[in-house]
Amino acid sequence: MIEAGSEENSTVEKLPANPVGAIEDDDIARPEATFRFTVQNISQLKEQVLSPPCYVRCLPWKILVLLRHTSTPERQQQRALGIFLQCNGDCDTPGWSCYGLGELKLLSYKSDGEHLCRKLHHMYHCKEDDWGFAHFVSWDDLLDPDNGFIKDDSITIEAHIVAEAPHGISWDSKKHTGFVGLKNQGATCYMNSLLQTLFFTNVLRKAVYKIPTVGDDSSRSVAFALQRVFYDLQFTDKPVATKRLTKSFGWETMDSFMQHDVQEFLRVLLDKLENKMKGTVVEGTVPKLFEGKMTSFIKCKNVNCTSTRVETFYDIQLSVKEKNNIYESFKDYISTELLEGENKYDAGEHGLQEAEKGVRFDVFPPILHLHLMRFQYDPQSDASIKFNDKFEFYEEINLDPYLRDIPTSPAHYTLHAVLVHSGDNHGGHYVVFINPKGDGKWCKFDDDVVSRCSKQEAIEYNYGGKEDAPHLARRATSAYMLIYIQTSQLKYVIQEVTESDIPSDLSERINEEMRFEMVRTCGRKIRCRKYKSDTSVSSAKYYAKILTALKQFFTLQALAGSKYKGR
Repeated sequence: MIEAGSEENSTVEKLPANPVGAIEDDDIARPEATFRFTVQNISQLKEQVLSPPCYVRCLPWKILVLLRHTSTPERQQQRALGIFLQCNGDCDTPGWSCYGLGELKLLSYKSDGEHLCRKLHHMYHCKEDDWGFAHFVSWDDLLDPDNGFIKDDSITIEAHIVAEAPHGISWDSKKHTGFVGLKNQGATCYMNSLLQTLFFTNVLRKAVYKIPTVGDDSSRSVAFALQRVFYDLQFTDKPVATKRLTKSFGWETMDSFMQHDVQEFLRVLLDKLENKMKGTVVEGTVPKLFEGKMTSFIKCKNVNCTSTRVETFYDIQLSVKEKNNIYESFKDYISTELLEGENKYDAGEHGLQEAEKGVRFDVFPPILHLHLMRFQYDPQSDASIKFNDKFEFYEEINLDPYLRDIPTSPAHYTLHAVLVHSGDNHGGHYVVFINPKGDGKWCKFDDDVVSRCSKQEAIEYNYGGKEDAPHLARRATSAYMLIYIQTSQLKYVIQEVTESDIPSDLSERINEEMRFEMVRTCGRKIRCRKYKSDTSVSSAKYYAKILTALKQFFTLQALAGSKYKGR
């Protein structure tokens, strides 16, 4: 029998992961790693053996090797070597999960030998904490000297792991990224993704803080609820609740379990903020940041008659179907439509005329919201369907060719956020990748879990396309909204937000609410404690218990007041 982790029978060797676009990270929170496990005395293998742990995303990963007996149709017994990848196997806590993908490789010692490789992907959790191959290699092939798998009665297995940050256990977003996530109320992951992008639009966050909300009903004021969410995201260490915000929208409990339209939600929220900012020092902030202008036109081909109308927009909807990339979509957006036949243009005194209809962009805003039309109505099925077609977008884009006139400031943009949907038209999950400082260092915001990620994971992995790609192995995953910032305005838009940017009356009000909430929570816990008198316990000891509880109560009161620096 080979004992798990025995130094006598096995060794483990850590190797550099060396991935494309890797994050320079040597600690246990790293997103990927490669390590080797040597099992000695392989001919004596009778039961399973586990490698020492290699930590990825703060969880222990181990290679599990065991001998399997299988039966052929002729009822002959055959032996095979099973190799698995185990995640967090010693944990009994329910409710945790971690998605991982990687490769298991049985190494050949021969210089000209071929390694035996098998790829895997799995959502690990407490009931399925290992995944792999029960018949990785037959025992005969393992022993075959021509394959070179055995040397000095030992084999070496190499594992490469790429893992997402785990949910439900062992992950401190603030510690590993400097940021915190938002709690999911049931189906609010789409809202959480959007709120994070607005939070990291720092110039908007500053303006939101400056909206006067003194005297507003905290349960009905969208502005104050958003101020509180932003404040908590900036200063707390734990995931932030959004119940006050959804309540201010007038959503009942069941509304929080419904996925609303993301584009409509953004427009309504910005409209409410814009109205609330009127008559204040931050009036006009929303249109200044998000409003662009375009001219729609109809030009007759055979007579001198042209009709134009200037329109404003806060976002642009781009077609994805049968488009290869973002530039093809913009080209399609400004392409002209010919009005002819029964669809001729009524040119007034000129009668019905053949004409060209189209739009031209006049000005792009500093912050450009691009909605990729992944979801569209299908008349044949009378339902909404999702297009997961591959669609490329880029870290930097130049939109000068799509403007009507030569711009005074180049329409050069830097990608700031990628909102992603996994699933189909019947449902799914939303996450957002954000480049907070515009320096190419990306983070993934998945509700309450925030983790660092590579640029490749944020951009290329979200093009959409075929399901055979390893990062798309679970469900159709693709970007549905892109947020770009004009490169010349980047420093202005993501300027630093400090405590001094928050009005003192707002800080005081929020801190007062926090103290009240903590005291109320503490009081509830004290009331739940049962102090029963006992004839064998003196009244002095009984009252000493009460005094101790009261001291804890008022100590928490004091802590609540000092937890934040708002006062």
